[in-house]
Amino acid sequence: MSDGPVTLSRVAREAGVSLATASRAINGSATRTVRPELRDRVMAAARRLGYVPDPSAQAMARGRTAALGLVVHDIADPYFSAIASGVTRAAEAEGLIVTLASTQLRPERERAFVELVRRQRGRAVILAGSRMVSDDGAGAPAPDTESERVAGPAEALVGTAAGQDLESILTAFRESGGGVATIGQAIGSLPVVEIDNSGGAAALARELHGLGYQRFGILSGPSGLRTAADRTSGFRDALASLGNGVRDDDVVPGEFTRDGGYAAMTELIARSGRARAGSAADVAGTDAPRGDDAATDDGTGQGSHLAGADPDNASLPEVVFAVNDVMAVGAMAAVRDAGLSVPDDVAVAGFDDIPTLRDVTPALTTVHIALERIGEAATKLALGEPTGLEATAEPDPDATDGLEATAPGSVTVHGEVVLRASTPRRPAD
Repeated sequence: MSDGPVTLSRVAREAGVSLATASRAINGSATRTVRPELRDRVMAAARRLGYVPDPSAQAMARGRTAALGLVVHDIADPYFSAIASGVTRAAEAEGLIVTLASTQLRPERERAFVELVRRQRGRAVILAGSRMVSDDGAGAPAPDTESERVAGPAEALVGTAAGQDLESILTAFRESGGGVATIGQAIGSLPVVEIDNSGGAAALARELHGLGYQRFGILSGPSGLRTAADRTSGFRDALASLGNGVRDDDVVPGEFTRDGGYAAMTELIARSGRARAGSAADVAGTDAPRGDDAATDDGTGQGSHLAGADPDNASLPEVVFAVNDVMAVGAMAAVRDAGLSVPDDVAVAGFDDIPTLRDVTPALTTVHIALERIGEAATKLALGEPTGLEATAEPDPDATDGLEATAPGSVTVHGEVVLRASTPRRPAD
């Protein structure tokens, strides 16, 4: 026996078939099939000889590789890692391997990765993450000068994709035979698993109002991010319909991260004058610009609120809604570091129900989203497979876990409010 690698020709001779038949049996074919008995002979011969197929040859024969690209904003965020878990599980069931890219909200990297998947003849690509409020159908914000400064071998791909909007790139990939799905908001008419962010936040607002809360704060996330904007507006609109609006100065933006939530909550506490002396929130209040009436006297000679603040606002909201769970976790840490407690001094709620919440104390009230199921559904949409959510006579809500097939190639996800210890019922006055 030769010490060199086993060739496909040798497999063909061993199986007693032509080289073309052996290739179609092992590598597949976009246009030709092989009779089952011949395929079994070829595969048995390949196993006996220890033949290892050439992935490039398989891709050429089939028209596609066995790779599925997944693009997320931040893989360190448990929201995206849970979605990735669902994508990976569904992809493995189809014999595919997932390639992951994290963009850190850099749109040119998102476009470049889709272009890379297209050039490598990937089977499909899934984009998970929010679009921007300013989107005009392109599906991504216009890149700034700094974000275009990309070093390394990906630079050429960034340049290739820079002149095209995301929808055009995805549409071209799909028309060439690749599969596409997005998670979050729709991009044009491409397949989408769309999350009802506004509806989930509205349901949370109504539940918290029903617990007796009257004054609400919002850590509203990054300005311009569609998910953050929809959750903020849904929450505020629901409260307004109940005759309980949210004050503008009780809404604080911040990054969609744990540290972003910490900073936003620290600012909100500083505005209230409730922070313990020397805490981060106290320092934030001290550093704020002051006018002639910067503070009111509370009998101790200490200012009770920040410059220009309305004396009526010199207190914390009763409950603060952070528009995602990682921000809420950061907010709870800021409350502790300010010498206060959750929920005794301020209640906190989030959105997403990320897996790591099981280790958070007190347990966080949130809006449950079936993150792994979302990943599975998006994978099936991208591959053109049934999602299992197709219309039935009486769909089982427990089985669908909030997912609903709303149109061909479209799934809508409805959140479920989960009340926990971070938002106890308020005692009646």
